[in-house]
Amino acid sequence: MIRSMTGYGSAKGTSGKLEISVELKSVNNRYLDCSIKTPRVYISFEEPMKSLVSKYISRGKVDVFVSIDSANSDDVEIKINRPLAEAYIAVLRDMANEYDLSGEIRTMDLSRFPDVLRAEKKQADAQQLCSDICLILEEAISDFNEMRAREGKRLADDIIMRLDLIESLTDAVEEISPKSVAEYRKKLETRMQEILQAVNIDEARILTEAALFADRVAINEETVRLRSHIAGLREMLESNEPIGRKIDFIVQEFNREANTIGSKGNDAEMAKVIVDMKAEIEKIREQAQNIE
Repeated sequence: MIRSMTGYGSAKGTSGKLEISVELKSVNNRYLDCSIKTPRVYISFEEPMKSLVSKYISRGKVDVFVSIDSANSDDVEIKINRPLAEAYIAVLRDMANEYDLSGEIRTMDLSRFPDVLRAEKKQADAQQLCSDICLILEEAISDFNEMRAREGKRLADDIIMRLDLIESLTDAVEEISPKSVAEYRKKLETRMQEILQAVNIDEARILTEAALFADRVAINEETVRLRSHIAGLREMLESNEPIGRKIDFIVQEFNREANTIGSKGNDAEMAKVIVDMKAEIEKIREQAQNIE
């Protein structure tokens, strides 16, 4: 079953005493663009998480939000970045001396400078935490994909409905086409009678002209190809693989056949049917933009 590119999923779990929450949301995008939002101290986890996302998702702009609550944990150690703290202190003292400033350098003020304080974990703990987060992420992706599959079912149903309409419109143009040839022959006879009046009309010439016209406006090849594309798209919609780009391509073929049929038709009724057909094709193209 096809999937939508838009969706949302979430999951929660624990790693030791840490409480972890993972959320995913996505919008349409031509390619996969994954962004991981995680606490800075765990920035090294981004690559394995992106790798996991790409395993299950092929297209869309995906944002992953990781929240880690360490309120009940005692395995995070806050350390002083001593070289950086000393550098800040030296600069502050130089400023005070150079500009004749008064005031003490307070601990609270110093701690507010970027990276003076840092949270550190042992490497073994970090590896375990990364593994646990990826497991929770996988659960969130499963929830995410279930939502996308439901939306994909709705998109597929809408496209199938429009394929049925296009197929009925194809029936209509096939029915109209022979009428246009008969009308052309009738108009040709009337025109020749008006011009030649009493002179006998060459029936063979009329038949020849009508045959040439019929060949020029024949749409058999186009309708056969159009029906083939309809069958091909229906088959695609049963696939479990990402088909969004393939639908983009086949919709171009739909438009090509519809335009050719329209250019061959010289009938107002035919033109109206082609306009309706192209409107349905455009709606399929719009829906395809939402499919992975």
